[in-house]
Amino acid sequence: MAKRGGFPGAMPGNMNNLMKQAQRMQKQMEESSKELEAKEFTATAGGGAVEVTVSGKKEVTKVKLSEEVVDPDDIEMLEDLIVAATNEALRKMEEESQASMAKITGGFGGMGGFPF
Repeated sequence: MAKRGGFPGAMPGNMNNLMKQAQRMQKQMEESSKELEAKEFTATAGGGAVEVTVSGKKEVTKVKLSEEVVDPDDIEMLEDLIVAATNEALRKMEEESQASMAKITGGFGGMGGFPF
């Protein structure tokens, strides 16, 4: 007699539960992603002389410079400070994104880490 549905040796009810959990997880990930996109992340460099804000969409939304850091004879330092502040703001955004996904996926370690 042929088995109905599911994987050989697996209980059909368990497969349904797994599919429901995956759908819930997907919905939570989508909601979390939308929340992250609405947030802003700010970081500074040069002791606060340069401040950069990025969105959860990985877009620079604001750059604020202190007057003392604007030295026409040292443009390279200003460029380095802007890069440093931007990278730090992006790192903060990525860190929150990973923490948010870890809460949703629990022990799965992301979508590629299912333990089967």
